[in-house]
Amino acid sequence: MALGTAVARDASALAALRGLVVELRDRNPFYTRKLRGIDLPPLPSSLADFAARFPFTTKSELVEDQGANPPYGTARSEAVERFTRCHQTSGTTGAPLRWLDTPESWSAMTEDWVEVFRQAGLHSTDRVLFAFSFGPFLGFWLAFEAALRMGAMCIPGGGMGSALRARVLLENQCTVLCCTPTYALHLAEVLRAENLDPAGSRVRLLVVAGEPGGSLPATRTRLAEAWPGARIFDHHGMTEVGPVTHEDSQHPGNLIVLERSFYAEVINPETLVPLPEGEKGELVLTTLRRRACPLLRYRTGDLVCALRTPSGLTLAGGILGRVDDMVVVRGVNVYPSAVEQVIREFPEIDEFRVTLDLLSTLPELSIEIEAGPPTAAAVADRLQAALALRIPVEAVPEGSLPRFELKARRWRRIR
Repeated sequence: MALGTAVARDASALAALRGLVVELRDRNPFYTRKLRGIDLPPLPSSLADFAARFPFTTKSELVEDQGANPPYGTARSEAVERFTRCHQTSGTTGAPLRWLDTPESWSAMTEDWVEVFRQAGLHSTDRVLFAFSFGPFLGFWLAFEAALRMGAMCIPGGGMGSALRARVLLENQCTVLCCTPTYALHLAEVLRAENLDPAGSRVRLLVVAGEPGGSLPATRTRLAEAWPGARIFDHHGMTEVGPVTHEDSQHPGNLIVLERSFYAEVINPETLVPLPEGEKGELVLTTLRRRACPLLRYRTGDLVCALRTPSGLTLAGGILGRVDDMVVVRGVNVYPSAVEQVIREFPEIDEFRVTLDLLSTLPELSIEIEAGPPTAAAVADRLQAALALRIPVEAVPEGSLPRFELKARRWRRIR
């Protein structure tokens, strides 16, 4: 990137951060308290100064604030009466958070979702099935509204079993399917069980999110095999920050940060020191356009490797895992995404489950797969080669393991 472009980009980011700090300091009780101890000068003089002096925000702080100031906490820059939307995190990594939006912040996030769809190649002639329950989670509603804004036909899939969703998909001749990677695989499985062929559908595009699998090569291969001819398009976001990235259309498997809406940093999750380009660490986000309920240096818990490329700020390989998901087994660091990458290399496995036994003297892993004993032995060998760790793999009957509509919870802990 040309030096002038980089200087202009950094200057724009700094100006946005300075404006945000002024708003937080004057109008947001949560951040007024957090910023009270900031050394003079009160505004960041550079991006390096911002990283050196301004505090992180953690989910645990926000949960504690909402508990002490129910129901919405004090991390708001507007009166409650100004808000028209309320959504909630899934609670998969702790207590759920309620998050609010004004019409202005909702519109800004919808614009970001429109950009995700543009990059995916959505057209006004498409018919989109949203295979979600349409509960309190943010992404379903934003994606639906963004597709409406683009003129596509939007078909809600809430309140349906998978067999009914499969029929709705075919009967409406849907061309786009929005869901988690796990559910896209499951829906193809349901179609086959109903003696229907996913290849006979008109689905040309799968827009997936909610799990790292959308950027994992083995999972993408499985999705492509399950839905022949369909393009796989990944993105990611969080209820408390909104849509964050979209897939790099030139380099599938990489994610591009929506920098007009976020200032992104990568830190060492243990030392909290900012990391240079190309080093794996925790993604930290500051929201620049969701101003009514903003977040300053929010520790997302996502492990990424960020690089500056011609496409923009790129998360190479997408979301690589979660900081709090890593387990140490006999001295080996194991991430769920690494286990999934190996298992998805075996097309005969429809579903799997991992058990982490914390009752033993040392933590132990074991895996169940819906496949025969020869495949179980092959998976165990492949895991040992990939992770330098011998993990017992058990073959279980087809259809005996849980299926998931939202984020898959394939890891269970025994304490």
